[in-house]
Amino acid sequence: MKKRTVLRGAIAAVFAVAMVAPAMAADVENILTLTAPKDLKGVPALPYTGEKVTFTTPDLLAGSITTEPNQGYVGQEFTLTGKGLPANADVTLTWSTADGAWLTDVQPNSINYRGLKFIKYPVKMASVTTDANGGFTFKTKAPEDFGGPHDVYAVVNGAAVAKGGFQTNPKFTMSPSSGPVGTPITIKYTGIGSTLYTGGISVLWDNGYVGEAQAVWTRGTAEFKIRASGSVGTHYVTAADGIGVQYMNLKQSPVPYSKGGMLPFKVTKDAGLLPSSIDYPQVVTPTTEFRTTLSNQGVDPKTTAVAKVNVNSAVVGTKVKLDVTGLATTGTHQIVWASVVGNRVNCSGTCWVYNAVPMGSATPVSGSISTDVTIPDHLGGWHVIQIKSGDMIEAQVPFYVKPSIFVYKDKAGKALSAGVALADKSPLPEDREGSGKPTYTFKAGEEITIAMKGVGWTQLDNTMAVTYDNSYIGYGCGFNSNGYMVIHLPAIGQPGTHIIDLHPLFYTNQPSFASTPYGMLPILSFANDNPAIALGYQLPAVHFSIKIVK
Repeated sequence: MKKRTVLRGAIAAVFAVAMVAPAMAADVENILTLTAPKDLKGVPALPYTGEKVTFTTPDLLAGSITTEPNQGYVGQEFTLTGKGLPANADVTLTWSTADGAWLTDVQPNSINYRGLKFIKYPVKMASVTTDANGGFTFKTKAPEDFGGPHDVYAVVNGAAVAKGGFQTNPKFTMSPSSGPVGTPITIKYTGIGSTLYTGGISVLWDNGYVGEAQAVWTRGTAEFKIRASGSVGTHYVTAADGIGVQYMNLKQSPVPYSKGGMLPFKVTKDAGLLPSSIDYPQVVTPTTEFRTTLSNQGVDPKTTAVAKVNVNSAVVGTKVKLDVTGLATTGTHQIVWASVVGNRVNCSGTCWVYNAVPMGSATPVSGSISTDVTIPDHLGGWHVIQIKSGDMIEAQVPFYVKPSIFVYKDKAGKALSAGVALADKSPLPEDREGSGKPTYTFKAGEEITIAMKGVGWTQLDNTMAVTYDNSYIGYGCGFNSNGYMVIHLPAIGQPGTHIIDLHPLFYTNQPSFASTPYGMLPILSFANDNPAIALGYQLPAVHFSIKIVK
C-alpha cells in the first residue's frame, strides 16, 4: 500500500474550488487481469481442438512418445510415435499451451502498469487408438501457438501413460524486402514464448534499437510495422527474443532456442517527404467498465437522468452533441469536464488532484437538454462529462480523448505543418513550447520540435517513445502540460529524408525485472497487444518526416 499525496500550497488552493471528488489519502492496489477482448483481431484460435483436458500424472509412466522431428517452426510437420501403452486402448493426446494476460493496478484517478502473466494448461490434440502392441502413430503440424517446449501426453482413462514433446522455435518474415525511404515494412514474428525470458522480442535496424513487441494476447505471434530509413542500399533488420532488449549470448543462456534471425531490406531511393500520419489501434469492446474520473461520489441519489453523446471518443477541439433526458431538477445546469491536474515527478507517491473544467450551461426543457459541447484542450484519456444542478451531479457520461498531432497554423487558421517546426530559440525553455517556425526542412544541427495534443496521465498513456531513423532516442510526456507534449531533438544525418516515429510505451515508477518487464521502450505491437486496449484506450503510433538540406 502506497501513500498518495496531493498538490499543496498555492496550486492546491487554486484547484480546490474545482474539485470533483477528494483525492484519496491512500489507495489499496486493485489489480486487474486483462485478457484479450473477444473482438480483438489477430488472435489465433486455441491450438488443435481447443478443448481443455484434466488428468493425473503418475510418477512412473508405462509408455513413451517419440517426436520426429522434435522441433521446428509454426507449420512444421512432425510425427508422434507411441510405444508401451495399453493395447487396443482409446488414447487422448494433449498439447500444453497457455493464456496470457496483462496486469494493471486500477485506481479511481489513474492506472498503473503491473506486468503480465501466463496461465498454462493442456488442450486435446486428437484421439487415437493403440494397436495390439500398444503403439500408435499420429502425424500433425505445429500450430500457431506460443514458442518453446510443448509437452505432449498420452492419456488413458484420465491418467497420463506416456509423455513426449515438441519445441516451437521463433521465426520472422517481412514484406516487402525493398522500397524507398519511409516504406512501411510488415514484420511477422511467430514462436514468441510464454515465459519472462521469451515473452517479448527486440527489433533492430542496422544495429539501432527500434523497439519491442509482445504476443501476450496473440498466442506467440506478433505482427507490426516499421518504416525504412537511411541511405540507398542494403540495410538489415534483426529480430530476436528479449526482455525489451536483446539477450546477446543466447547460445549460453537457459533459452538457446529463442534466437530469431536477420533479414535484408534494400532502400531503393529517397522519394522525398512523407505526410505526417497517425495510426490508432482497432476499436474493441473493453473487458472492464472501469473509467478513470468516473465515480458515484457527488451524484444526486434521487436522479434517474441519463446522459448520452453522439460519439464517445474524439480529439481535443471536437464538437460533440450532448443529450440528457429524465432530469427532475430545473433551472440552469452546469456542464462540467471531469479531469485531473498535477504531475508525478518529484513527489512521494502520486501528486495530482481531481479538477473540473467548465464546458457551458443549459436549462432543461421538459426534463431534457440537447446541446453541443467542445472537448477541452486538455489531457487525453478517459474523462467524464457531468451535468450538475448546484453541487449535485444529475447525469454523467464517460468520454475518451484520443492523442492527436498538433497542427501549426497561421493567424488566418491555415495549416502550415502537421506536428513539425523549427524550434524557437527563446533563452528560456519554458517560453519555447510549440512556438517556432512551421517547416519540414532543416539544416543539420538545427533543433526540431514535434508536437502532440491529448497525451494522457496514466502509466499507460502519459508517455510516448521517440525513434529517429529507427533508433530509439528517448521519450516525452504530457501530464504537467495538460496533454500538450512538445519534443525537442536535433536534425542529424546526411542531406535527404529522415523519419521520426512515436510509439506508446509502458511507464512505471516501480520497475521490477520480474514483475514489470518491457517498460520504457517503444511498443511496436501497440495495435493488438497492449493492456490499454482492454480499458478502452486508443494509443497510436505517430509518423513524421523531415528533410535535411545543405
